[in-house]
Amino acid sequence: MIDGKRVLIILPAWNEAEGLPKILREIQQKLPGVDTLVVDDGSKDNTAAVAAASGSRVAQLPYNLGVGGAMRFGYRYAHLHDYDVALQCDADGQHDPAYVPALLEMLKEADLVIGARFDGEGSYKVRGPRKWAMKLLSVVLSRVTKTRLTDTTSGFKACNKPMIEFFSQWYPVEYLGDTIESMVGAARCGFVIRQVPVAMRERTTGTPSASPVKAMIYLARAGLVLLLAMIRRMPANLKAIQPATRTAARRPELIGKV
Repeated sequence: MIDGKRVLIILPAWNEAEGLPKILREIQQKLPGVDTLVVDDGSKDNTAAVAAASGSRVAQLPYNLGVGGAMRFGYRYAHLHDYDVALQCDADGQHDPAYVPALLEMLKEADLVIGARFDGEGSYKVRGPRKWAMKLLSVVLSRVTKTRLTDTTSGFKACNKPMIEFFSQWYPVEYLGDTIESMVGAARCGFVIRQVPVAMRERTTGTPSASPVKAMIYLARAGLVLLLAMIRRMPANLKAIQPATRTAARRPELIGKV
């Protein structure tokens, strides 16, 4: 637990057996008492066995669903087991667990907190079409969420309890849906989104998901995902989930009436 809250770190993992022991050991050292869940996303290596041997909870998906599918399972697990906070963290070593307290601190005024790579911390850079797409997405999504965002495709995020419930019932699994569409959906349902600066490390294992060829079509695909996210209808049952920030804002009025 951290500050009296039950915290779960969800690590979607696809063929990450080589680096997982080091990453899980680092989490245990820097964040004692925090639970971890490795979601083995249809790996062909011994990712699940390595994670279990390192003391983590493990879930094995029957085949590869992508980050969105793995995180959907992770949020359902967090909701089912009544966690107060759930964090998404890459299994390739790029995300430093030392920044987790900063994300949790910002959760005091937000429902979803993003660890932003391009906000003055560290020297991580992207180039070409991906850079143009990320800048365009940041401008548009900053307006949608009514806050300044510089890294809308970050996979380092923290959610409070209402946000966990929301994502456990609705979480996109399509390409970029786990970043762009999930953020748009959260904002449209009244959840407050913020970011904190983090430094991104070089990945310790695995293969980057985006090749130069894929980067050439990244801009067009990202724009399409954003368009679909803006026009897609949100399920009516999600409106019953009240953001913690909205509840907190009403407390002074309720106390005054009492």
